[in-house]
Amino acid sequence: MLNFEYQNPTRVIFGKDETKRVGKECKKYGEKILFIYGQGSIKKTGLYDKILSLLKEEGLLVYELGGVKPNPLISKVREGVEICKQENIDLVLAVGGGSVLDTGKIVALGAKYDGDPWDFFTGKAEPKEKLPLACVLTLAATGSEMNRNAVISNEETQEKLAVKHPVLFPDFSILDPVNTLTVPREHTVYGIVDIIAHVFEQYFHPVPETPLQDRFAEGIMLTLIENTHRVLKKLDDYDARANIMWCSTLALNHLIEAGACGDFATHQIEHELSALYDIPHGAGLAILFPQWMKYVIDVIPEKFAQFAERVWGISREGKDVKEVALAGIERTKQWFSEIGAPVSLKEVGIGRENLERMAEHATRLGPLGYTKKLYKQDVLNILEMSL
Repeated sequence: MLNFEYQNPTRVIFGKDETKRVGKECKKYGEKILFIYGQGSIKKTGLYDKILSLLKEEGLLVYELGGVKPNPLISKVREGVEICKQENIDLVLAVGGGSVLDTGKIVALGAKYDGDPWDFFTGKAEPKEKLPLACVLTLAATGSEMNRNAVISNEETQEKLAVKHPVLFPDFSILDPVNTLTVPREHTVYGIVDIIAHVFEQYFHPVPETPLQDRFAEGIMLTLIENTHRVLKKLDDYDARANIMWCSTLALNHLIEAGACGDFATHQIEHELSALYDIPHGAGLAILFPQWMKYVIDVIPEKFAQFAERVWGISREGKDVKEVALAGIERTKQWFSEIGAPVSLKEVGIGRENLERMAEHATRLGPLGYTKKLYKQDVLNILEMSL
């Protein structure tokens, strides 16, 4: 196990109907609120009116920034930063899934910075401070509600980049599973893929002697798989939604990587796909992950065999390690397909025409990954395997 420091300052308020606390909790930070949300689903479900009412009951002055897209854009972040500066906003409130939460993080960060918020993604600026940030989660997927990460796309440069910094932890997040009961099947599936991908990225590593981290990760995976079966049979199953929501948060609140080391190469490769083709992030991960697994299997065959045995129940009897490992990878791909995710680029209409371009762009700052260093040709090989 590696040495580590762990601190997570985000306060989590979890449970049925805890959304009712949003007004009182926000009021603790000031009077002026910037309410950020997506492209209208919270208006259809009634959550928009509920949030607005709860804020106004506390006498809060509410400004709005709606229309945040999946694969959120820096242009929308800039709009939010401008509102914060002009109106002297006290608190940013992001209500939605990971795209909205990530937008809220960079708006809160940019409000305390004199330059362009894209500077944080290109390394021109280092995060130092942000406005207070509150989140109300409506989609279990990214874990952004309790982590220090944010991913934003630049439509002008066709880049999708990440910032990771302790400043970006939300001050508090309300995790009310009721708010996820109306999530459509397709978005539910893509969220689940994103969750298990986060666990994969902190589980498939070569660091020895991480038994607790392994068991924790396996527990999240098993719980997620069990509750995926439940929720896809009955989309408004509250308990299944609650379990999936908590899996999502624990999958990427930096706990299971403590003492180990995450390998986020697959996420970085997927960012090239969704930046260029605007496909759902979870769809890209389902396509790429089984191919990445096959590509790095010889580095850690025992870990893949352990995964096959403990998560998928594949017996080792009469088989060598790699045979078991490959069976686990094939079962993972099969599961993605069973729940309705694509498992090849052709399923989302992507051919080989831009593969080299994406491989080159993904590795422009150097090789990706930790388990196995991936250079341009490696990334290209994985993309070609994904066709």
